[in-house]
Amino acid sequence: MARHQKSNYDPEMLSIVSGKPPTTPQEQENQLIALATMRAQQQILDGTASSQVLTHYLKLGTSRERLEQMKLEHEAELLKVKAESFESEKEAAARHEEVLNSFKRYSGNFNDE
Repeated sequence: MARHQKSNYDPEMLSIVSGKPPTTPQEQENQLIALATMRAQQQILDGTASSQVLTHYLKLGTSRERLEQMKLEHEAELLKVKAESFESEKEAAARHEEVLNSFKRYSGNFNDE
């Protein structure tokens, strides 16, 4: 049989986390994450944390986790650079087209149609 604990929910706790009620779903999610982390910290300090909570935080401290986070950061940066490069290539192609049209106009081989 599952044990039931008295809820320590405090409605004012949400405002303590950020000082104001959330106005967007992202803000609400961030507040809930902060509250869950605070709850986990309190459980660890009290010695009442479940094995899942302990395992979660132990995994966060491993070198493998740090490497995976670093890899994700590098992949995100690579995607950003690729997107910038793509935009730069599009702009260069447009400038190239303008130059070609200018040469055509100069040589008299250009139609305005």
